[in-house]
Amino acid sequence: MRPRALLRADERTSLVGWLDLQRSLVRGKCESLSEADAHRKVLPGSPLMTVAGLVSHLRWVEYSWFHQNLLGVPDEGQTPWTEDGHVDAEMFVDDRLLADLLDEYDAECARSNEIVAGVSLDTVEKAVFRKEGAASTRYILCHMIEETARHLGHLDIIRELLDGTRSQPPR
Repeated sequence: MRPRALLRADERTSLVGWLDLQRSLVRGKCESLSEADAHRKVLPGSPLMTVAGLVSHLRWVEYSWFHQNLLGVPDEGQTPWTEDGHVDAEMFVDDRLLADLLDEYDAECARSNEIVAGVSLDTVEKAVFRKEGAASTRYILCHMIEETARHLGHLDIIRELLDGTRSQPPR
C-alpha cells in the first residue's frame, strides 16, 4: 500500500497521490483470496459484483476515462464493450484469473499516470460522451478517486461476506 498523499503537496501531486493510494488498496483487498472466492457471487441482486468483476471494471474504467475520453483514442475492438453488447461486459470474467486481472489493472493505472503526467490539469477530453461537454483532467482525476474509493467499499463488503476479512483504513 502506498502512503497517504502529502499534507502540503501541489494540486497535481495531491490528486494523483490520492488516486494512487486508492488504486494500491485494490490489490490489498484481494490478498490471499482463492480463485473460487474471487469469482463467487455473494449479492443475488448484483451477480456481476464479484471481486474479479470489480477489478476488471476498475481496469476498464481507467482505460475509458484516460485513453478513450481524455486522449480520444477510438475503440477499435480492444475493449469488452460492443454496440449491441451488455452494458457491464467488462465484468464477465469467470474465465479469467484474478492475478491476471490485477496485473492488467496495475499496468492500466501506470499508463493512466503517464497520460496525466503529459497534460495540464486544464486539458479537456478529446472525446466527449455527455451533453454537459468536455471534462478537464482535474475533473477526471477527482472522478477516478471517487470511482475507485466507491468500489473499494464494495470490495470490503464482498470480502467480509466471503471470508470475514475486514480491512482497516490507511493511517
